[in-house]
Amino acid sequence: MEHLKIVNHPLVQHKLSQMRRTDTPSNLFRQLLHEISMLLAYEITRELPMTTEMIETPLTKMEAPVLEGRKLALISILRAGNGLLDGVLELIPSARVGFVGLYRDEETLKPVQYYYKVPSDLEDRVVIAVDPMLATGNSSAAAIDLLKESGATNIRFLCLLAAPEGVKTMKERHPDVPIVTAALDDHLNENGYIVPGLGDAGDRMYGTK
Repeated sequence: MEHLKIVNHPLVQHKLSQMRRTDTPSNLFRQLLHEISMLLAYEITRELPMTTEMIETPLTKMEAPVLEGRKLALISILRAGNGLLDGVLELIPSARVGFVGLYRDEETLKPVQYYYKVPSDLEDRVVIAVDPMLATGNSSAAAIDLLKESGATNIRFLCLLAAPEGVKTMKERHPDVPIVTAALDDHLNENGYIVPGLGDAGDRMYGTK
């Protein structure tokens, strides 16, 4: 996979535009994020390792393609990551799920860890980390650091929006981690928010602001 993959599917782009609107209510925002996450999950799982096994259809036996290896690990970067997680998990219900709790210090823009719980045997799993916004990239890169410390070697990052600054940070710190997103926006403002963006994804999901 390329380091950055922008999913230009018409349904993804249309739903994203609806999410960007200031007057989109929280319930619709969550629904749209759920729908987009399933479409993005289709793209980020495109190159999963495959094998075959013998199965029996109503007519005959055949060598059928199936996923190879241990069950995937989905890692939500809290709290907004849960909005993407729900849709991906609906598409891949057998996946194991973990959580990385990070918040951004509003003065330094640096990540602060407050929670970490992930599945076992990450070294044997394809790991998909999810967070709607790749802004400065500091929190995302810190989460990937923790996953690698836990043994993960095959990691992919899924986000709704990315800023050039965040993509640059991730490429510098984790060049082996491909990114799948719905859009690469213009820049970050002085407060570290993506422009044009859609505001704070967590606040818009849960109506906390």
